[in-house]
Amino acid sequence: MELREQFERVKSASKELALISDERKNKILLSVAQAIIEQKDMLLEENAKDLARMEKSNPLYDRLQLTKARLEGIASDMRHVATLENPLGKVLKHRILENGLILSRVTVPFGVIGVIYEARPNVSFDVFSLCFKSGNACVLKGGRDADDSNRAIIGLIHKVLEQEGVNPSVVELLPATHEATGEMLNAVGYIDVCIPRGGKKLIQFVRDTARVPVIETGAGVVNTYFDEFGSLKIGIPVINNAKTRRVSVCNALDCLIIHEKRLGDLAELCEKMAEKNVIIYADEKSYPALEGKYPANLLQHATEESFGTEFMDYKMAVKTVGSLDEAIQHIDKFGSGHSESIITDNNENAVRFQKEVDAACVYVNAPTSFTDGAQFGLGAEIGISTQKLGPRGPMALEEMCTYKWLIEGNGQIRP
Repeated sequence: MELREQFERVKSASKELALISDERKNKILLSVAQAIIEQKDMLLEENAKDLARMEKSNPLYDRLQLTKARLEGIASDMRHVATLENPLGKVLKHRILENGLILSRVTVPFGVIGVIYEARPNVSFDVFSLCFKSGNACVLKGGRDADDSNRAIIGLIHKVLEQEGVNPSVVELLPATHEATGEMLNAVGYIDVCIPRGGKKLIQFVRDTARVPVIETGAGVVNTYFDEFGSLKIGIPVINNAKTRRVSVCNALDCLIIHEKRLGDLAELCEKMAEKNVIIYADEKSYPALEGKYPANLLQHATEESFGTEFMDYKMAVKTVGSLDEAIQHIDKFGSGHSESIITDNNENAVRFQKEVDAACVYVNAPTSFTDGAQFGLGAEIGISTQKLGPRGPMALEEMCTYKWLIEGNGQIRP
């Protein structure tokens, strides 16, 4: 009953949000950004409580950790969102029918967006900024691992909203319990769309359980194909950046696919990864190409489970193929529709790869680490949608909107 009352408050607040001008929203976002900087010590203290409960060896530790630099980056992203064009009220279609009816299709908020996420407290800020700017109220359900951080973040946002005379229930944080997750997924009539942001198991659970509409995001089983015509000059930094920049994020590389004619270059492609202690699971053909050239304690034989796994760790699989067709088939079987890349100097192969690979983001000669709303110039993002119905790829401001038809008449009736 307590959560139902919380849902009702958010639903009511979403109606009030529709009356706030874009200019005022921007001012409030800037105030929240300033509060992040002013209260960074408090936020770091609360985050430290969460970090103390997690082993540093846990791949999620990096996602969970807030630092002064990361808080400054979060504040900067929020300021950037405030500068973005208002996504609401855009006329997508306009026509006048033969009977004189005037039709317009315009962008509007979803209303209330529910987001379920794991050990990533920055998501609390990102979701609030995007939802608030796009006129949506939001219900957040974080994980236990980040609960102290999330409560501090939402408390800070609520304080700013109250100071600005805005109903703080435009953003609410649910308890970090499984029961709260169940209530959110069944909040028909209160939550208009639910977005899970996390690993494969979380997304499958939400998809299989929810009675409210769901937009799937997050799970990234990411491959990069080093083609027969791939450039080492490009491949070495691209593959290393995709794998080791941040291993805990969804756009990190999980499997390097290599053409069998380029196995002689595999050790050089992987050389820098040894510096980061990346464990490589090499298939039958690639293992001999690395044996004796890659640290023995970091080299293992691949199994069937090595492929199709989102490692979120300093681990990577290697798959050998005999053609571009085999590479695409491997991606079709083991990829998650998130981000895929080819490294090649052959334009025909590059065009085929981008046409035939079924993923939200498909790269040529660039790392999948660029799959990010901010990197795409969209501002912050709620997640990367891997589905085909509705938004696909980085979900930023425009993806936080739906539309409705507005019809103006002058007494016309239908015969």
